[in-house]
Amino acid sequence: MIYHCNRMKLKQGLPPEQIATALEHLKEQGRIPAVQSFVVGPEHGSEFDWGAIFVLADLDAYWEYLTHPAHKRSERAGVPLLEKFECYDVSDDPDPGLEARIAELQKRNYEADPELVTLMAGLASHTGSSAVTHAA
Repeated sequence: MIYHCNRMKLKQGLPPEQIATALEHLKEQGRIPAVQSFVVGPEHGSEFDWGAIFVLADLDAYWEYLTHPAHKRSERAGVPLLEKFECYDVSDDPDPGLEARIAELQKRNYEADPELVTLMAGLASHTGSSAVTHAA
């Protein structure tokens, strides 16, 4: 299993309805067939405002999730609202090469989507498994 985790710090002064729309897009990501379960909600005890975790069975599911139209819509709606974004993956898979394979999927995703690279590069802070540096 791969637990794909996202942490988001919103820009100041956003209209509540714009935030609600972006959060609904995140929830739509959870309904992507490759996602086994998910949670989207406020993050407590940190500098981030919101968090989301998507549970994926394997790398095939990870790729399906990354490239699904609902994920693309969510990125387009949500990334422009963010000041800071952190993404990381937790897995019980004992494969020592899993991190490199996840990075390769992220890289392929960016190579196929230059608009996404531009969106992510515009963030003040972006770290973790989906950081734009994987696109290089």
